[in-house]
Amino acid sequence: MYATANPIDSRYSPRMATRIIVSTSNDISTDNRVHKVCIELLALGYDVTWVGRQLPGSKPLNRPYKTKRFSLPFTKGALFYASLNIRLFFYLLFTKADVFLANDLDVLLPNFLASRLKRKKLVYDTHEYFLGVPEIQHNPLAKTVWTKIEQWIFPKLDYVFTVNQSIAKLYKKDYGKELMVFRNISIAPTITRWKTRKELNLPEDQFLFINQGSGINTDRGMEEALSAIAEIENAALLLVGSGDVIPALKKQVAQEQLSHKVIFVDRVPYAELMQYTHAANVGLSLDKDTNINYRYSLPNKLFDYIFCGIPVLCSNLIEVKSIVAHYNIGLIAKSHQKEKLKADMMQMMQKGKEVFKHGLALAKTELTWEKEKEVVVDFYTKLTKEIHGKKK
Repeated sequence: MYATANPIDSRYSPRMATRIIVSTSNDISTDNRVHKVCIELLALGYDVTWVGRQLPGSKPLNRPYKTKRFSLPFTKGALFYASLNIRLFFYLLFTKADVFLANDLDVLLPNFLASRLKRKKLVYDTHEYFLGVPEIQHNPLAKTVWTKIEQWIFPKLDYVFTVNQSIAKLYKKDYGKELMVFRNISIAPTITRWKTRKELNLPEDQFLFINQGSGINTDRGMEEALSAIAEIENAALLLVGSGDVIPALKKQVAQEQLSHKVIFVDRVPYAELMQYTHAANVGLSLDKDTNINYRYSLPNKLFDYIFCGIPVLCSNLIEVKSIVAHYNIGLIAKSHQKEKLKADMMQMMQKGKEVFKHGLALAKTELTWEKEKEVVVDFYTKLTKEIHGKKK
């Protein structure tokens, strides 16, 4: 279940509510970063509408704010982005709003055009270094189009958020702009009781490594983790979520008869995901340094591992390793080469949780959404006052 909103700030009456339209290219249901922002906007008295897209497998939504999902004739590729941007532009143009919030470059253009035509505020939240995503590196046309859009609009933006300091530095180098930062720390779920492994249908006698999330894709290190786990006694690999590499991993497991060593669990609600994470012994974050976007990534699963009190084995990426090393909550993998990764995994088994217990407890106290959201609350509080001050 998603967390519900805090009581709406009594300083703002419904008549004065600042109307904000939040845009994403996804189907809304699994985007925790944007959901957290919408919850805080509600608490500040904003009238929130989140616009996304409707997919064949989209699940019903039950949110404390308004949502709208477009049914589009295409689901991927250039035609999808074209249809999404056109549909979104006309929706924004003919819907009342005081603020437009664009999440990522793939919805920035219609938000920019609508905000300029209607003379409204535009806020941009870039969840990654978009021009560095691997999906467009081998598509020259797509990269050219997105680059031109970003280079045209970005210098004109007044309010920009991103997910960590490393990516903020990249954008500052590109455009000379200081970005606001809030990391993708999840709202702590309310867990009344942790389930046992038996209840979760997990092996009770195995040391369990977990990798979770909706981005279990190529270059996330799971192919190597699977090969390593196959040779480690009394250990198993738990993969919870989805991604483009999952079919290949399932095929490998079937061919090598590793069903007793590798467990697949499809996407589950966040609170249920935390049950699986808590039941594991070690969390994996093994993204490879194959592109600039992965190099500076800070996956939210790291904070989920911390919340559940399990140590981390991570790759040598600047944002992740800095947290793991600073709090002493795990080990940095020496390599993705199978034998070296296998040795690191066995070392984690030998160390256990106890040696990392203090660091995990400290990190859980300090790395919370309640602290991280302060920059978001402060910004939108000031923006509200600015908007209503101009209306007086």
